[in-house]
Amino acid sequence: MPNPKRKHTPHRRDSRRSANSKLDAPNPSNCPNCGLPKMPHKICPECGFYDGKLIVPKKVKKQETDTQNQRGEKK
Repeated sequence: MPNPKRKHTPHRRDSRRSANSKLDAPNPSNCPNCGLPKMPHKICPECGFYDGKLIVPKKVKKQETDTQNQRGEKK
């Protein structure tokens, strides 16, 4: 198997590696359900809708009073 005759310079190595950092991210589109920006062809991270259908239901956090009532504490 052939081997390189000379070592590549750090500039040549780094310029080859930096080509991946020049890639641009695709432009975000607006979610038709909630109107917030999202990446195209992805589920909306805010509402969980894709193509007008609910894919991932949004988690609802319990309120502080609910957790206190479960423990038997009173305000």
